[in-house]
Amino acid sequence: MRLLHFLPNLLTGSRLLLALPLALAIFEGRFSTALIIAAIAGLTDALDGFLARHLDARSRLGAALDPIADKILIFAVFASLAAVGLMPVWVAAVVILRDVVIVSGALAYQLVVGELEFSPTALSKANMAVQVLFLVTILGNAVGGWLPAPALVTLTTVVLILAIASGLQYVVLWSRKAGAVRRER
Repeated sequence: MRLLHFLPNLLTGSRLLLALPLALAIFEGRFSTALIIAAIAGLTDALDGFLARHLDARSRLGAALDPIADKILIFAVFASLAAVGLMPVWVAAVVILRDVVIVSGALAYQLVVGELEFSPTALSKANMAVQVLFLVTILGNAVGGWLPAPALVTLTTVVLILAIASGLQYVVLWSRKAGAVRRER
């Protein structure tokens, strides 16, 4: 039973390890392989949270590793897809910049204000889900070429709107929280 409590963290760790092979598969043009790796990574993302909750195996390590694994995976895939021309560089830049702002904001908060109790917002969860859907769609389209251009433009627009909105939401929430802490001091 004790081993089961480590399973969510092992799944999160495996997602970290999948980032490099996924990016390499994209760079090498092996899009079917990349799609399979991306699907496995998505599955581990869904399973680690589910198992942590249902096995009562939440941990501080898992809470810290999960967003790191997500950000590394998103960076690797968006950067490599942009590098091989499967998405505009500026789309990848917006998504990656959002994560840089969030990580920088969290670090700044830690340094200036103190420990940050971080929990993803509903908007952030929706952002991640849509980004994963987008990436799988781009890879699927690279394999089969089935997505019409207007649908791709629409999905890209949704990705951009959610990335910007969820990034701004964290800036506003953490700024308010920092202001409240400073007023208490």
